[in-house]
Amino acid sequence: MALREVAAVRLLAATGAGGVLYLTPLVFHQESFSASQVTLGVALAALVGTGGRFVSGLLLDGGMNCGVPVLIAVVASLLGDLRLFSAEGFWAYLTGQLLLGTAMGVYWPAIELAVPLACASGPAPIPSGRGYALVRSADALGIATGALIGAALSAAGWLRGIYLVDISCVLALGVLLLQRRLPDPPGRQPGQQPGWGTWLPPLIPVLLITLVATSLPALMQSALPLDLVNGGLQRPAMPESLGALLIGVQLGLLLLIQWPVGQALAKRPVRTGLGLSLLSFALGTALLAASTLSSRGLVVVLLAQLPLALGEAAFLPIATEAVIELTPEEHRGLAMALFSQCFAISAFGAPLLAGVTLDAQRHGAGLWLVVALLCLAALPLARRLRPKAVA
Repeated sequence: MALREVAAVRLLAATGAGGVLYLTPLVFHQESFSASQVTLGVALAALVGTGGRFVSGLLLDGGMNCGVPVLIAVVASLLGDLRLFSAEGFWAYLTGQLLLGTAMGVYWPAIELAVPLACASGPAPIPSGRGYALVRSADALGIATGALIGAALSAAGWLRGIYLVDISCVLALGVLLLQRRLPDPPGRQPGQQPGWGTWLPPLIPVLLITLVATSLPALMQSALPLDLVNGGLQRPAMPESLGALLIGVQLGLLLLIQWPVGQALAKRPVRTGLGLSLLSFALGTALLAASTLSSRGLVVVLLAQLPLALGEAAFLPIATEAVIELTPEEHRGLAMALFSQCFAISAFGAPLLAGVTLDAQRHGAGLWLVVALLCLAALPLARRLRPKAVA
């Protein structure tokens, strides 16, 4: 089944990326990088991926097979991992991050578009909402596995081993793609025009919600590990291995709830899932802010992991399904590029602001409170959504 092949690709990619995305800040915290330096690398990696997203989307709308951008991402990831594995100075770190940002840029539009194409292929097509619930579960399993492996490597005193894990996974991914072909997009017919004015305006509320919601994974990857090891106003600093394990706990929760939450919300209007996601993110970040005020703040941080995981489980498949429902088939490559561009913008802006805030205040109370308020402010956008049924 084509959808299972897409899920297998995403599982391999996510397993390698799990440790790299969430634990790279801890690797270079050990090298005495400042929070601003670490988050600058994360932000510039996101920025360099923006061009790759648009190029990938245009090529997909032209009919290129979804597997080609993913293979390009495999090569860029290998080079980036090799660079980061041996990096000691800031410029070596930055080069590795830029290569990984390039890989993420070309990867996401292709692997997201592959889902509805796989759902529509075969003798018994299935709804794309259910397809996204499945592949996001594969993402969650891979990310959680990778992060937990990283936590184990951190406890063993060899945190840089996360890059060797990613290298192994992307090599296996490359072999899989060379053996099994991902779906082909339909491509535009001769004479078709992009028609941005007809399909882009209804998509804007989803893109704005995505800008807010995707700041959370970016902050979980960059600011939260640094906040935990720095400590809060009253919350004591945590050892790096405990911070890595806590991130693994959140990802494990996401793994447990992703499939049931995605399946339940796939049967409801997309505004329901997006509203639940924003409320959950607001609660989780409010708890993170409150955790800085107590000497037992670790307990509050642990409590925050459940709403944060619920928010991500609700957001990831539903937002992607909303893009599919709102976009004509021949322009879904560009739509997915714009959608994943929101991830890049958030991953660029949020870590930069977080790094400056953490360096200035030495705690994350103000940062998490602002994020909670932004999530609540985005709720009216979710209520306005009225997507059409998928053709």
